[in-house]
Amino acid sequence: MPRTPGELSCDALRIWQAGVDAVRADRLIGDHLRIDGRWLIVGEEELDLRTIRRIAVVGAGKAGAGMAEAVENILGPQLRREKQLGGWVNVPADCVRPLKCIHLHAARPAGVNEPRPEGVRGAEEILRIVELLGLDDLSLCLLSGGGSALLPAPADGITLEDKLAVTRHLSAAGANIDQLNTVRKQLSRIKGGGLSRACRAGLTVSLIISDVPGDRLDSIASGPTVEDASAPEEALRVLEEFRAREAGVSPKIFAYLREKQNRHAQSFSPRVHAGAKPLSSTPRILNFVIGNNATAVDAAGMEAERLGYAHAMSNSNRPEGFAEDVGRHLAEIALRMRAGPGPNCLISGGEPVVRLVEASRRGLGGRNQQLVLAALEYLAEDGAASVALLSGGTDGEDGPTDAAGAVLNEEILAAAKVRRLSPRDYLERNDAYRFFAPLGALIKTSPTQTNVCDLRVVLVDR
Repeated sequence: MPRTPGELSCDALRIWQAGVDAVRADRLIGDHLRIDGRWLIVGEEELDLRTIRRIAVVGAGKAGAGMAEAVENILGPQLRREKQLGGWVNVPADCVRPLKCIHLHAARPAGVNEPRPEGVRGAEEILRIVELLGLDDLSLCLLSGGGSALLPAPADGITLEDKLAVTRHLSAAGANIDQLNTVRKQLSRIKGGGLSRACRAGLTVSLIISDVPGDRLDSIASGPTVEDASAPEEALRVLEEFRAREAGVSPKIFAYLREKQNRHAQSFSPRVHAGAKPLSSTPRILNFVIGNNATAVDAAGMEAERLGYAHAMSNSNRPEGFAEDVGRHLAEIALRMRAGPGPNCLISGGEPVVRLVEASRRGLGGRNQQLVLAALEYLAEDGAASVALLSGGTDGEDGPTDAAGAVLNEEILAAAKVRRLSPRDYLERNDAYRFFAPLGALIKTSPTQTNVCDLRVVLVDR
């Protein structure tokens, strides 16, 4: 039986929501952390609780509150008391709530995905906590998407304003997540393995929800517990590529990186041992990715199958290109799927970038809204009959807006034509939010308190 445009869009949203639900923090922690008698089981690792004097939880990210609460629940009241459970996790302000033992710190206001002074204060407290641990202690680090902005600790001689100016310039110029992190790590005391270098615990275990295509550990939250694979000269090359000097980035940034390049950086080599062994005089570091974009894509695929769709799935393992190009590509695939046999549902994941116009012309939107608007422009002549396409951030946020993304179908396209809205005009000034808002085509979920990049769904009815 043919599906109406509204039914197609509703199905697309249900498929997208199933992917988001699969990467909620409490579910992922519960799948990878448990107690079995005297053993703390992390993935396939068995840690003897008798050798652990106390457990300190630190970390940062949009999923931090749910992760911390899940840890408390799994340990239970007896172990929380015996192991003197405590700690500090930097989260967005709208994620703060009282927990039993772990302090959730508002490291930035809700909807402001940039480092703030309150984040610096939280990062300093986290460094203080891990510096006071001993060799018979366990440092449990909870990291998730958004951790880079929530965990700022500028290097000596660099101010937060200096780092913020660099990040804003690179983001507006279209730098991808790897390029951003290459620079941020070199300018930080806590990123790029800085947290592990400061930590005096005998064992550090990081539970990581990845928001980075390809799950590079040194890029997720800028790798606080992972050796920095980049070098100062690479950061300088990124700044040169995006003409940071001409854009007015502080000369102190370039001077610091050149000085660091000339110094012999102390090597950092985490030692990882398998099996249940007592904590020793040699600190160990275990890093576990417990959820990623592929987790969300797989769960969305299962929901699509349940709804009766024949689906294809893909998720990018490297940074993507521009959102407009990805959107047009997905629209082209939708027309091919509609025209011939094979899958009638495509689920994909990734993280494209948007090149922003100058602030005087810039509207309101985010990369997911920009992607869907580019797809709508591509489908405008065809009319998008029997097609639904959506893209949304799994964190429930898209740029500086209250929407996760947007959805299109033939009725939405027709309504845009009636209102004489020009997709090209709105695309050119990064104003997709104001294009979709009067059409009722924005996806609004409020923050999901997780983050594994973006999730896209394309459906056709043949």
